Amino acid sequence: MDIPAEPYRWPHDRDLSHTTALVVIDMQNDFCSPGGYLDHQGYPLEPMRAPIPHIARLLSEFRRLGWPVFHTREGHRADLSDVSPRELFRSRNNTSGLGIGDAGPLGRLLIRGEKGHDIIPELYPIAGEPIIDKPGRSAFTHTDFDLLLKIKGVKKLVIVGVTTDVCVHTTMRDADDRGLECLLVKEGCAAAVQKLGEAAAEMVACEGGIFGAVAGVEDVVKALEGVAVGVGTGAVDACT
Repeated sequence: MDIPAEPYRWPHDRDLSHTTALVVIDMQNDFCSPGGYLDHQGYPLEPMRAPIPHIARLLSEFRRLGWPVFHTREGHRADLSDVSPRELFRSRNNTSGLGIGDAGPLGRLLIRGEKGHDIIPELYPIAGEPIIDKPGRSAFTHTDFDLLLKIKGVKKLVIVGVTTDVCVHTTMRDADDRGLECLLVKEGCAAAVQKLGEAAAEMVACEGGIFGAVAGVEDVVKALEGVAVGVGTGAVDACT
């Protein structure tokens, strides 16, 4: 089974199975809720919230099938020891003058353990869905994400979240370099600047699918709905 996508039907080997994981990137209060980090950066929150119902549909299908789901959160240590001086400067280079570690209505911005750092209630992980806490853009950098994928036998990633041109794209590029086949779900992603998100999606599909493929959420959900529970999950009947 496969999914209609650009520039090729995904996955290329037509093996849509339990080796496919859903990765939900940074759907946190700091990026999706008033008073969070992105709000202080001066960007509108409506685009960040638009993917929520689409991601919820994908979560429902992956959970029904029992296929792997991973969530990521971007954030830093309370003492800022994992934040470079340039990153700290960059994060405050906006009209509010506030950035990583500064106080806000949801707690200190992009600091682990604060309300802003946590995942929004609408998409909150359930038991058995690991959360990858990362100090930067890629889910692979300075984390155990690669190890968790290998333990689960994951070979393909369906990627959603925010923002398309930054953490989503960086994670997708890193995954591709590790030999994982990736699918970007258009409506499941968003960017603070629309044209940058559109450009990021276009980059994925160039050169025959250099970083993977791009699909619409309806096509992905339809394909997943066509997979029966227990089929392609690696499950076997118990001995009798």
